[in-house]
Amino acid sequence: MKTLFLIGAAFFSSLTFGQTLKDAIYKTDNERYADALKEFAALVNADPMNGEIYFYYGDCYFEKGIADSAKMMWNKGYEVDKIKAMPYVGYGRVLWMTGKTAEAKVEFEKALALTKKDKVKRAEVIRGMAKTYIKSDNKDLDQAILIIEEAILKDPKNEDNLLIKGDALYAKTQDNASAAIKAYLAVLDINPKSARGIVRVAKIYQAAQNPEKALEMYKDAKLKDSTYAPAYRANAELNMLLGKKKAAIDDWQKYLNLNNNMEARYLYTSALFNAKQYCETIEEVTKLNAKNFSNFYTERMLAFSYLECTVDSNAISKGLEASNRFFAIVPSNMINYLDYKTRGSLYYKAGKDSLGMLEFEKAIKVNDIAAKELTAELASKYFKAKNFNKAIELYTMRAKLIPLTAAEEYEFGKAIYSGTKDYVLADSTFARVIQLSPNYAPAYLWRARSNFQLDSKNERWAAQPYYEKIIELVKPEDRVKPSNKGMMLEACRYLCDYYAKSEAKDLTKTKSFYEMILQIDPTDAKAKEALGIK
Repeated sequence: MKTLFLIGAAFFSSLTFGQTLKDAIYKTDNERYADALKEFAALVNADPMNGEIYFYYGDCYFEKGIADSAKMMWNKGYEVDKIKAMPYVGYGRVLWMTGKTAEAKVEFEKALALTKKDKVKRAEVIRGMAKTYIKSDNKDLDQAILIIEEAILKDPKNEDNLLIKGDALYAKTQDNASAAIKAYLAVLDINPKSARGIVRVAKIYQAAQNPEKALEMYKDAKLKDSTYAPAYRANAELNMLLGKKKAAIDDWQKYLNLNNNMEARYLYTSALFNAKQYCETIEEVTKLNAKNFSNFYTERMLAFSYLECTVDSNAISKGLEASNRFFAIVPSNMINYLDYKTRGSLYYKAGKDSLGMLEFEKAIKVNDIAAKELTAELASKYFKAKNFNKAIELYTMRAKLIPLTAAEEYEFGKAIYSGTKDYVLADSTFARVIQLSPNYAPAYLWRARSNFQLDSKNERWAAQPYYEKIIELVKPEDRVKPSNKGMMLEACRYLCDYYAKSEAKDLTKTKSFYEMILQIDPTDAKAKEALGIK
């Protein structure tokens, strides 16, 4: 009787274990990572020598995006259990992901050898191998496609086979996803209530810029299985991108009802941020922080959101506080140029331009992308601060990366003129402005000034053609405008001298330019004197 009781207890225990492991795997697939990890932890605590648990424990971490923890679990499973097949698959994954592909295949072969007589277990091993070939950075899609066919034959009622087949086919030929779609939809032949393949098909249509079809598929997925949380999340993210904010929030709320934990709320917050819903992002990050959930990602989102959402009168100071917290905790290798740009922009809005410029300086050193985006703005800031040498340095850097616009060349030339006073270089820079914008009169003004500096005694009257061009370009009715008045007077005065004193002496033209001066400024004393007007 005692023996019978022990047998029954062991049977009941294995049944409960199997059911619990299945539940934990289901929660992983349903993106309930926090709940799944708790269950896996409880399972390994109850059965610490079972390497199969560690394999799926690692899977959960991998799906969550924490590869180091996944490897740790796969290594642990291999360490404690060399009887079952899946620990060998897990260790093979670790080797494969670290570039030791030959050694990994040896471990995979060991797993296959242990499952020769068990079709279902062999298919499980093959799926583990195929996912490695598909999801690791070191992909072997052809091998994944080849071996998954055996899993389909060995375990034809397992929908995971078709999902993996679809994943491999889509990864290989994204420009023609028909074969992948066929595999995904074939899941319904096995399980008509499955939403997993339909969601994958919806994502294909979404990637192919067919949002209407994607939305149709997401709707179908939710009807098939109203408990499949990823369908709501994916649908919500698409609606956010399409600007359908209310529909997106409705789906997010349903996702959170199915998967209500801090990590799920963090996903929601990230989606709001990516959809540029910055005021709503602030609200959600604040809720996460109130429950002691914070990391450098939340601080990054908060800093940028306060920069963009200034409903709060203290938004800029709060943004700087978030940025301070971000830089205090972020690993140095995780900082990107946008972090410096955000901090610099917050300083600018706070009226602390010098601090803002220092942050932009840090940003442009990160990579060429940052330099292309930010050097023009930073150079202009230095120009306005009359730090001409710094502006020259930045425009020179920018010109090596990307052709300067007419406006950038114009400011570059003025910085050279006022800073290094290299008038030859200034003149050639303004010449490029004219090439880009032939009717821009101020560019001729600065060419005239540069040439005057190179010929200050008017031995060649080098500035004359550029001052003449200003007269030609500015319409008579526009000459008195504040933006043109000073430029016109300068040009007229030079031309008065030119036609009075040069070899091209023409007193009629001299008189006409003095008359033009009086039209622009009736109080000009020198013009009155020259024309005999009291």
